[in-house]
Amino acid sequence: MFRSEYADVPPVDLPIHDAVLARAAEFGSTPALIDGTDGTTLTYEQVDRFHRRVSAALAETGVRKGDVLALHSPNTIAFPLAFYAATRAGASVTTIHPLATAEEFGKQLADSGARWIVTVSPLLETARRAAELAGGVEEILVCDSAPGHRSLIDMLASTAPEPQVAIDPAEDVAVLPYSSGTTGTPKGVMLTHRQIATNLAQLEPLITAGPGDRILAVLPFFHIYGLTALMNAPLRMGATVVVLPRFDLETFLAAVQNHRITGLYVAPPIVLALAKHPLVAEYDLSSLKHVISAAAPLDASLAAACSKRLGLPPVGQAYGMTELSPGTHVVPLDAMDDAPPGTVGKLIAGTEMRIVALDDPAEDLGPGESGEILIRGPQVMKGYLGRPDATDAMIDEDGWLHTGDVGRTDEDGWLFVVDRVKELIKYKGFQVAPAELEALLLTHPGIADAAVVGARDDDGNEVPHAHVVRRPSAPGLTEDEVMAYVAERVAPYKRVRRVTFIDAVPRAVSGKILRRELRARPEEAS
Repeated sequence: MFRSEYADVPPVDLPIHDAVLARAAEFGSTPALIDGTDGTTLTYEQVDRFHRRVSAALAETGVRKGDVLALHSPNTIAFPLAFYAATRAGASVTTIHPLATAEEFGKQLADSGARWIVTVSPLLETARRAAELAGGVEEILVCDSAPGHRSLIDMLASTAPEPQVAIDPAEDVAVLPYSSGTTGTPKGVMLTHRQIATNLAQLEPLITAGPGDRILAVLPFFHIYGLTALMNAPLRMGATVVVLPRFDLETFLAAVQNHRITGLYVAPPIVLALAKHPLVAEYDLSSLKHVISAAAPLDASLAAACSKRLGLPPVGQAYGMTELSPGTHVVPLDAMDDAPPGTVGKLIAGTEMRIVALDDPAEDLGPGESGEILIRGPQVMKGYLGRPDATDAMIDEDGWLHTGDVGRTDEDGWLFVVDRVKELIKYKGFQVAPAELEALLLTHPGIADAAVVGARDDDGNEVPHAHVVRRPSAPGLTEDEVMAYVAERVAPYKRVRRVTFIDAVPRAVSGKILRRELRARPEEAS
């Protein structure tokens, strides 16, 4: 068993809004949130006051403890206000990918039991359609403005009393992101106030920040990585968060230059752009102190190329998953020069790890030996919403969460993630469940069978690769037709990027798809 070398932190038994904004009065006029496109700024005092007013208006509307509010928005300076307002009113927040289709959105609304939606006007039609499909939605609110819908801006004028809700941080769910776990379709991950607040305290000594630091939030807040690293953590420590709604390289580089960004928390595709794209040379990035990459594996040589080009310490990595609130490992900022290339870091405070043999989970392995990574600690999720069997399959009776990732440590405790047991595909950090795409492919009248695995594209990204068996009635079915069929029905990040036609999907006697066999095949002609 591996234990963190850092001192334990006591559980943070506070609602997440108090755990993050407890020092808002102290930080006062310090800029908390800046819109990276138009410069609109909210100070800590305003974030504290505004989210309390919106919370009062939500409570007056009928939001109660135990309700679920769906937050459906790209990154904006209103996103944190909506999030903390909802939790202060006693609601759990389920975060929705802004590019989700109405059908995907509707499934999440129905599964989570969400009664309220907060969205933005450009996404309103999708939200309306999703609400119709799901049923049970009381009202759709907007962050900006739209005819016929109340806005958060209007709610700032509320004179209703601030809600006084008795929240049990250990039991009450603060956020309900959706994850595919190790296999299968997306499931609601129940993360309590204590779990996500304690994870912030676990990370704080290793990833320090404070007034004067400027963090660029380009990865989405709806994803647990963005929610923790780009919203909750910096706002807890008094840093300034510069918010961008999406990644566009020129806008991103201009924001780093113009806002004098000091810290970047990104995913591997952005590291690739920083290392290789000619535009980078046209901007002054000298304010940067560090870059940390997470959400998907980062090639060590790419990390080295990025740090060399920017004249920075080596790019650090972090490791975790939605079911872990999300962090378990990180390369500390003060150890970036000493960390071995390719490591995802060391165990954070209060966290334990086992690495077990792939063919015998009871056999623990030592340094240098590769096996499945198991994690135990205060950040382990409460469970999957309404899916006790899936929860039991993920967390054993001793409290160990089975990550589905294969890793090894060196003698100094640095972790290296080397493979994946789980079937999940990580496209640019976003989770894509093969089973979800396979179920969709089988609805095509020309497809008899299908299996989806992860494959690497020319930039090193993992992409969904469909292996398709044509029906005899559709001998002319093409790769483009298959990809278009999927693209019309899923969010862009879930699209199939490669298709191979095969005679039969390899399966075990049990019927389980032999994905490793498909990954090992040479490319077959279509």
